[in-house]
Amino acid sequence: MATPLDVQTLRLVFESRPDILANIQRTADTPARTTLFNDIASFVYERLGSGDSQDGPASKRRRIDTTQLPTHPQPNGQVHERGLPAASQTVGLNADAAVADPVLLEVKDISVTAPHRKKYDICFTKQFLYARASGTSVPAQGVVYLWKDIEHAFYLPVPDKAQAQYNYVLLPRDSYLPTAKQASTNPAGRHQPLEPLVFTIPATAPKPGGVAGPSSAAAEAVSDTYSSLFHWALTTSMRSAGNHSCQLVASDPKLFHSVARQPHRPNEKAVHVKAFRGSKDGFLFFLATGILWGFKKPIMFLPLDRIVAVSYTNVLRTTFNIVVELDTDVSGDADVVIEKEIEFGMIDQEDYGGIDETYVRRHGLADRSMAEQRKAKRELAENNKKPVAGDEVAAEEGDADGLTALERAQREAEQQLQDEEDELEEDYDPGSEDDSEGEGGSSGDDDDDDDDEAQADYDEDEEEEDDEAEGLGN
Repeated sequence: MATPLDVQTLRLVFESRPDILANIQRTADTPARTTLFNDIASFVYERLGSGDSQDGPASKRRRIDTTQLPTHPQPNGQVHERGLPAASQTVGLNADAAVADPVLLEVKDISVTAPHRKKYDICFTKQFLYARASGTSVPAQGVVYLWKDIEHAFYLPVPDKAQAQYNYVLLPRDSYLPTAKQASTNPAGRHQPLEPLVFTIPATAPKPGGVAGPSSAAAEAVSDTYSSLFHWALTTSMRSAGNHSCQLVASDPKLFHSVARQPHRPNEKAVHVKAFRGSKDGFLFFLATGILWGFKKPIMFLPLDRIVAVSYTNVLRTTFNIVVELDTDVSGDADVVIEKEIEFGMIDQEDYGGIDETYVRRHGLADRSMAEQRKAKRELAENNKKPVAGDEVAAEEGDADGLTALERAQREAEQQLQDEEDELEEDYDPGSEDDSEGEGGSSGDDDDDDDDEAQADYDEDEEEEDDEAEGLGN
């Protein structure tokens, strides 16, 4: 019986070189060659997995956690178990599924800065968004995203550029909250989340021939600029894939802008401030849905509904620091440890007023009581995404009162808060009022006694008059 070509292992080894994989598949036309290619692929893969390879610097070696793959039969009949990390297996499966999903739209020569810094073609399919090197047919490693997994999307100007450029930032689930150092290692078998996707576009129209695919004709109507094209493509693709919760959020100078003038574009208001995260410099964007830190790795996003409080430290004559306290509860993943406090330093003192008054206080981020309400709304929204069996129709269509499940839950939460306030008012019993009420009660009792005495005197007078009348009558 001829040994089949181990395509799965070959794909993992030569993921970045699809041309080599294609040549192997084409020339593996005899049992001897097939066995040779399988042995080569197995050897290279095990070397990559063990980390023993001395070729190249250690920073470029591929780190692999070991879990069990399905067994592969060998020519000698023995079973050989090959380790494959759960994350790599998931990425590989996503890449295979993405290749099988027809490309609907392709935008060529886009500068990607995360997770890799390279020019790629951005491909849109029905279920996936991925990047691939020009002239290839397979996605770049780690740059494959399911539309349904994208939780946040942003459109932000690139700071410190003479020519206007913009970044699209797409954050898949579990990729943007700061995790504690002790949780940075990936336990065997645990899914490793994808990194955020960041790519840069100019403020110009796409180049001729830069847009391809079956949907390119429809894209022509919105291709006046790269921004209008990607706004349309991203929003349409997410909605078509059933992702209705993610909204494309742009920075807004009316919501927040720095008072510092940009030396490169002085007539344009800066919607960011410079800051440091430890020793790493970057930019803070104060957005409608939260605070974003970019654009160097690790990109971080702190949603408003996870912020417990914002405070200030190291306030000096020219700079100050911001400390953001987070709600560390993460539903569904006990292994993830979120950092409790995140500090951003060396922020220009001129921006203190704009940050504190325009953003922090407007959103109630300095008020801890507001944090509980934000947390409740987040939990209600998460619960609304997971309807209980039998409640799907009510969640989608609403009940007879015309409210959705989320609106009804919010109303119940508000009613519960009102009931608690009413109970507190009923139990309110100040001491000063007790004294005055007691005195008032004594005065009332005295009045009642006086009335009783007066009534008794009146009755006695009536009896005497009656006696006198009887005497006269006799």
